[in-house]
Amino acid sequence: MAQECPLIFRQVDATVTRINTFSVIAGIIVFLITHSLAVLFFLLIDFFLRLYGYKQFSPVQNFSLWIKKRLSLPTKMEDAGAKRLAAFFGVGFVIALGAADILGLNVAVNLIAAIFLVCASLELLFGYCVACKIYYIAKKLYPKAFE
Repeated sequence: MAQECPLIFRQVDATVTRINTFSVIAGIIVFLITHSLAVLFFLLIDFFLRLYGYKQFSPVQNFSLWIKKRLSLPTKMEDAGAKRLAAFFGVGFVIALGAADILGLNVAVNLIAAIFLVCASLELLFGYCVACKIYYIAKKLYPKAFE
């Protein structure tokens, strides 16, 4: 996690978060294959459950915990601020994908999905948070908005 990430001084397991990210990537790929809005709706509801304190009801979170336990993966605690920010960006991407799909904007759907998949893959594979970089730039450009 970079220093410019927002800090909320609450810890989350980054291993579980990365498995969550893998699940979201899989969901976006399923959406691109099927164009089923039900997949996006599922992801949107799941993001909201995780963002607003109902992780115990999140199918993605429960799946990630199960995978972590089955594979005996290590726990790596990190500040939740960056993960929360990335989840908000994820909500935005899912909404944008749904809107573009409903409007029949196939090029926009593919472009939004490609950007989303690249950002999520960077987090999954390298722990690189694009949302944190955007946050840092926005904080420099509009410092009063972050006071």
